[in-house]
Amino acid sequence: MAGSGLIQVGVVGARGRMGRQVVQTIEDSSTCDVLAAIDQGDDLNLLNQCDVIVDFTTPEVVMATLEHCIKQGVHCVVGTTGFDDARLDQLRTWLTAAPDVNVLVAPNFGIGAVLMMQFAQLAAPYFESVEIIELHHPDKIDAPSGTARRTAELIAQARLERGVGASPDATTQEIAGARGASVGDVRVHSVRVRGLVAHQEVIFGGLGETLTIRHDSMDRSSFMPGVLLAVENIAAHRGLTVGLDSFLN
Repeated sequence: MAGSGLIQVGVVGARGRMGRQVVQTIEDSSTCDVLAAIDQGDDLNLLNQCDVIVDFTTPEVVMATLEHCIKQGVHCVVGTTGFDDARLDQLRTWLTAAPDVNVLVAPNFGIGAVLMMQFAQLAAPYFESVEIIELHHPDKIDAPSGTARRTAELIAQARLERGVGASPDATTQEIAGARGASVGDVRVHSVRVRGLVAHQEVIFGGLGETLTIRHDSMDRSSFMPGVLLAVENIAAHRGLTVGLDSFLN
């Protein structure tokens, strides 16, 4: 409750699968309290007195929520996907006018998934070939996943810095999409199958060897320690942060 010394949290998308899990996690926490839990059709002004909001909604509505909260001086922890460079630049513009507000956009809140991305970035310059396979449930609306996009960007950046070129590929004939999408010269393949939750593997290849780095989330509860970590520490991370990496330090 307000005045209790607890972090006052607003959960946006509170009736969704992830939102319900976030509400339960915050309610069970000894450091935070749910001040507002809203979903589609609810008034964004209910978030105005929160210290921080957690958004797990859709790419179509998240930007309006973030614009409102930034103007109200509310920190934002975002698990919604669909953040390209244009959207991140828009957030930076809004934050320039609100220097006391911090925003975290995290492609994945699983601690293991964050470490998987770090390990992949570390390995990236040492192998000639690399491809990513991400596997999710068929209700997921975006492909590739935000985690796969971020992993590919980190790998591409690490390879560029070390002067490693694109993976070799002699394909000249293909059915459209057979070789996946290209994110920063890294091929990304998306699988959507009932029964899956969130899974990703990064396959590296060199002369006579391969290295596979894989992470599996079998339950959405695996994301909750990362969400709570972000809520508890967002006030100390100035401006816009992409990825949970720096919060682990």
